Amino acid sequence: MNDKKVKGIEPYDRPAGGWGALRAVASALAGQMAVGRESVALTKMNQPTGFDCPGCAWPDPKHTSSFEFCENGAKAVSWEATGKRAKPGFFAANPVSQLWNLSDYALEGLGRLTHPMAYDAATDTYREVSWDDAFARIGKALRALPDPDMAEFYTSGRASNEAAFLYQLFVREFGTNNFPDCSNMCHEATSVGLPESIGVGKGTVTLEDFDHCDAIFCIGHNPGTNHPRMLTTLRECSLRNVPIVVMNPMPERGLERFTSPQHPSEMLTGKSTPIASTYYKVKIGGDVAMLKGMMKSLLERDLADKAFISEHTSGFEALAADIAATRWDDIETVSGVSRADIEVAADIYANAQRVIVCYGMGITQHKHGTENVQQIANLMLLRGNVGKEGAGIAPLRGHSNVQGDRTVGITEKPNQALIDGIERTYGFKAPATHGHDAVAAIQAIRDGRSKAMISLGGNLAVAMSDPEASFAAMRKLDLAVHIATKLNRSHLILARESIILPCLGRTEADEQATGMQSVTVEDSMSMVHASQGSLKPASEFLKSEPAIVAGIARATLANSKVDWEGMVADYDRIRDGIESVFPIFEDFNQRIREPGGFRLYIAASERNWVTEDKRAHFLVARGLHEDGLVRGGDTLLLTTIRSHDQYNTTIYGLNDRYRGVTGRRDVVFVNPEDLAARGLKHGDRIDVVALGAEAGQHAEREVRGFVAVSYDIARGSVAMYFPEGNALVALENHDAKSGTPAYKSVAVTLHAARASDTRAA
Repeated sequence: MNDKKVKGIEPYDRPAGGWGALRAVASALAGQMAVGRESVALTKMNQPTGFDCPGCAWPDPKHTSSFEFCENGAKAVSWEATGKRAKPGFFAANPVSQLWNLSDYALEGLGRLTHPMAYDAATDTYREVSWDDAFARIGKALRALPDPDMAEFYTSGRASNEAAFLYQLFVREFGTNNFPDCSNMCHEATSVGLPESIGVGKGTVTLEDFDHCDAIFCIGHNPGTNHPRMLTTLRECSLRNVPIVVMNPMPERGLERFTSPQHPSEMLTGKSTPIASTYYKVKIGGDVAMLKGMMKSLLERDLADKAFISEHTSGFEALAADIAATRWDDIETVSGVSRADIEVAADIYANAQRVIVCYGMGITQHKHGTENVQQIANLMLLRGNVGKEGAGIAPLRGHSNVQGDRTVGITEKPNQALIDGIERTYGFKAPATHGHDAVAAIQAIRDGRSKAMISLGGNLAVAMSDPEASFAAMRKLDLAVHIATKLNRSHLILARESIILPCLGRTEADEQATGMQSVTVEDSMSMVHASQGSLKPASEFLKSEPAIVAGIARATLANSKVDWEGMVADYDRIRDGIESVFPIFEDFNQRIREPGGFRLYIAASERNWVTEDKRAHFLVARGLHEDGLVRGGDTLLLTTIRSHDQYNTTIYGLNDRYRGVTGRRDVVFVNPEDLAARGLKHGDRIDVVALGAEAGQHAEREVRGFVAVSYDIARGSVAMYFPEGNALVALENHDAKSGTPAYKSVAVTLHAARASDTRAA
């Protein structure tokens, strides 16, 4: 397929996992200069008495092995448990203007932050400050705001339940619901869409359900990179001949075949286990068309579960009418999949009695992400595949506690139960007005309506769409506070006053007044379990996230109703507060001490529909989506993707092993026929231009001088890495229902690079 030799581009023909994964783990450990420290940490990861992986949210099995971690989990631990340190002396010698020129990979590669620091404009450097001084400066700035709604409070999904609960408690006592959150940028379409469909914004399956299913559909996700421990589960299902149907624009090695590093027979013989039994390369944004096609095939053959539909659902007639009116020609055009293939997928679904659908951000990060999610729910409800053993919906969350943060109150849209629970427990009335999500927060800062931002982890400015607008907005702030373990680019976007507060990582021992503390996290399948680090902290000056939140709260709220110091002294008291505000956590402290923890009650798992009419709802999506697919001319639809050496904005390295990319990130994956149709070739330098609505307030926006890589991606579809492709996604280009940026629906054109960008590929 690729005649031209391009530096760093070489097809990878081996399976996911295997010796390649073990070599990558060894390299990650060696590269962080703390092999002994990191190796000890790995033996504690995802164990009942250890710490939860700081990477993905895939659940732990009830009976863990000695090495319950994956390649990318090991990278996450090596990145946190590194022996490298970014001390005050380094910052004093390196002006921010110079640090800005480092890559994102190099910035985090400087090592762990060790001291609280504040920016000094006179020297253009961050300077060490005391914790008391930092807290006092933050409290003074927040109190000076004319209105609490002029502050934004961002949360990363790595924050524990305890830290997130204290954070939302502080912010609500301060007087606002402005909670831009990392979930706004990934699975908010799930949080908004599923409650309208089935009454709960979470998945309905447990890990054990995979032992009983007889078909799995994987839509818009890449487990080999983003949740590799899932491959063990898929391998087990494949070995018992469960059909695994994949719908994805790109071939992903982890969904094709897998060699398990924990099975010596496979490692020694070089054998691998096939994962997908059927692989459909759906066009980017063609998911609704594919799902409607499957439903059309089922309905035309009268294969709906009429008894379940009658007893448990409403809205079926409207859905059936919409499906009947949808033309097969349009379904094939928009999905990029033939009617015959769609009917094969429908047959696999119909012949199974217990089906699980797993989906990721390939479904949610679209302009119609909420409706994408709801069409998955429609398909599952059509044959009663919700609320029974071995069947259900499995949204694959990103960070290991992004779901838990939501459960304990990180939401810009508080319900009455949350407001009442806070008043009942802590004696103050929380605000009821809806606050800002991530897009609304950036818009408010840009427009001067918000002047302060505190970030509990994360790298918001880089993660957000439209970096030109986001970076410019952040520079207008009066106060920017970053609670972090490592330096990232957001810390270098300076407000009038910028402060960095270094915190403990999940791998590290957290000792408070009453002794060693544990925190808790919730995984993708609503299991809540304890996490306790054991490594010596990277610096004696680090504080835990709960302690930092409490310190800011005490410095800000003169007459607080909350015993901040008492709760930080003993995290059991925080969990008592969580239980009081959220009765779903009944007997929290007792149950969390059981190995493996406990599962929160998910009503839809028991066919209890928490909707106004107590029924699950079929919801119609008008049209087939995606808007950019039927534009004609040279328009293609672009998606941003993660490399294998990456977790969200954290870049562990410059390789993307399974896609055959080494030492670079400046690539655009394009179908060879789409390249040829534009007079382009593999290895050419190209410019990628977003037009129309995707460009937002710009006539056009572009990224220049990237390398075209001929790749087996669906026709009409192109892909480039996140966050490099974020410049193509306008702030206005998002799902109207969930606010999620449309990172995976950008209409673009490709052109030969301008003369200044035609350096050798």
